[in-house]
Amino acid sequence: MAHKVIFHLPRRELGREDIEFVVERDGRRFGTLLVSKGAIEWRPTNKVYRRKLNWVRFDQLMRSTGRPV
Repeated sequence: MAHKVIFHLPRRELGREDIEFVVERDGRRFGTLLVSKGAIEWRPTNKVYRRKLNWVRFDQLMRSTGRPV
């Protein structure tokens, strides 16, 4: 199952405005990944909450559970 990722980049230094990656699966929105200077956030489709990790925690998570490529 392939995912389609669409992104919109702001026209300035990354800071207060996030870079937004829209992720689709089977032609339907799966969620949105928000990347900022201070953290990374995942917003599932049709949900109000976001899941947020700072960059240090994201690094730890990827090292411990990510698959080497």
